[in-house]
This record gives sequence, structure tokens and C-alpha cells, in this order.
Amino acid sequence: VPRSWPLDAEKVAVLGVGNVALDVARVLAKTGDELLPTEIPPNVYEGLKGNKALEVHVFGRRGPAQAKFTPLELRELDHSPTIEVIVNPEDIDYDEGSEAARRNSKQVDMVANTLEQWAIRDHGDRPHKLFLHFFESPAEVLGADGKVVGLKTERTQLDGTGNVKGTGNFTDWDIQAVYRAVGYLSQNVTQLPFDDQAGTVPNEAGRVIADDTAEGDARFMPATYVTGWIKRGPVGLIGHTKGDANETIACLLDDAKAFAPAPKPELDAVTEFLEGKGIPFTTWAGWYRLDAHERALGEPEGRERVKVVEREDMLRASEPNKA
Repeated sequence: VPRSWPLDAEKVAVLGVGNVALDVARVLAKTGDELLPTEIPPNVYEGLKGNKALEVHVFGRRGPAQAKFTPLELRELDHSPTIEVIVNPEDIDYDEGSEAARRNSKQVDMVANTLEQWAIRDHGDRPHKLFLHFFESPAEVLGADGKVVGLKTERTQLDGTGNVKGTGNFTDWDIQAVYRAVGYLSQNVTQLPFDDQAGTVPNEAGRVIADDTAEGDARFMPATYVTGWIKRGPVGLIGHTKGDANETIACLLDDAKAFAPAPKPELDAVTEFLEGKGIPFTTWAGWYRLDAHERALGEPEGRERVKVVEREDMLRASEPNKA
């Protein structure tokens, strides 16, 4: 894929109210120099350094109590000295379903409280404005001559259950770029069963289910496991993912005693196979060499590391005495 990305829009829309949408909005609103101390590679820094975005608008079709932000991710938006986070007081609204969600979840209540505080405060003079819009359902991306020139949204209202319905009132926003962060759907692999509605491979604790009508071990595909979003859908943070992987691996280790033995169980059989096929690869020791190489690149600039981007460069750095 190209290593550059056009960032010439001064007003940008991000669709979605999850942590991914916040990540996109935060990176677009920050300056390249703010992110330079991180591990971003030079091409990313140069792209962000030329970013012209002065306004970032995040749109959600429901209200504050339905936002999928985590409290920490949300509060971090306001830590940047260059980003002014703005919430319209008219977007702070709750119905019976919303209030129930706040009572039942400390996380939901914390997010709602943060948004309320931002809605009632005076605006400062930070140069980049990040607007969090609620009750605005994207209806159409407006374009001309192959470029985005606006975004049309429909105002929504709560229906008592925490869901919303359209009001028929539309707004055209002055926008020159749109980023979509409203969900993720895994792709099917033809050899595996697939739940088209959930976007997951049917499984039990990570063991892939072959036939719901069978009993015992016959229910599961032999030596076939899933973890992550293909196992449970696009929800949860890193902690959930680690626990999810632990569960799957525990099942694999429990089943391993019944696996057919490998025809070549020697430890070097895999590397011999790859070398015989001419397939480039690295080893655990090679990863440490790459890690040391990236840290050495960052040291002259006072950074923890500078990431190597191209696969060929990573492989070269992971080889002995070739970093």
C-alpha cells in the first residue's frame, strides 16, 4: 500500500463513537511534532507534519450514554495542548433506557459525566477544534469533481429505550474528508463454518464447531481453533483479547495429546522447510536484532525507537551482522 496519505482537508469528519474513531480523530487533530516522540516512522511523521486539518468532527447517531468510548480513551482527548474538545449542550440528552445504562455500568456513567463537563465549560483558544456530535446520523457524503465537499446528517432523537429514530431534519456540514469507523466485519474462509450475521466462526471456548448436531469431540473440527474478533466479534480491549487468547490456547494444549504426531518433530524442521522453499523468515533472535536496530535509530533523536516499515528492511535488520 502507499506509504503516504493525502491530509489536505481543513475540516474532517470521523463517523463512529468507539475507541477506533477516537484514535483516528486524535491523530488527525494532533500535530506531527506532538507525535514525534512516539515510535512513528519518518514517513508517518512527514505526512502528519503536513496535515492541514483544523477541525475534526466526530459523529454518532445515538447519545452520550450509547457511546462506546472507554473513559480513559475519551479523557485523553483533552490532554493535548493543541486540541480543544467541544460538545454541544443540546447533545446531552437521556431517556429511560439511557439512564438505566448509566446505572448499570460505571463505565457508561463516567463517559457521560465527562461529556457533560465538556458541554458546559467555556471554549479555550487551542488551535485545533475536535467536535463530538451526538444524535446526528450520517445520511450522505456530498461530492463534486470526485472530491468530498460535505456531509449530510439527519438529526435523531431517543425513543425511550436508548435507541433513536430520525426526525426528518437534515444538516449539511462543511467537510472535505470522511473517515469511517463504524464497525468491523470479518471475512469468511471457505474451509470454515461462518456466522454471516455475527461475522464470527462458530466456536466453543475457541474450538471451532463443525456440526451442531454431533456430540462430544465430533462437534469440533479437529485441531482447529479461533481467537480474537473472528471468535467473539469486534468488541473489547487488549485485556479482553489476552484473556480470550488464553482460553483458546488452554483448549489447544488440552487437546494436543490427541493430535497426530508431526512427521518431522525436530525443532529445526520448520526452518529447513522454509529455507528449502526459499521463503524469507525471521527467528526470535532475529526479532531481538530488529528491536536493537530500531532502538539504535531512535537514540540520536532522543526517542525510544524509530520503527522500520518495509518488510524487506525488517528482514535485513533481523539477520546476523546485517542490521
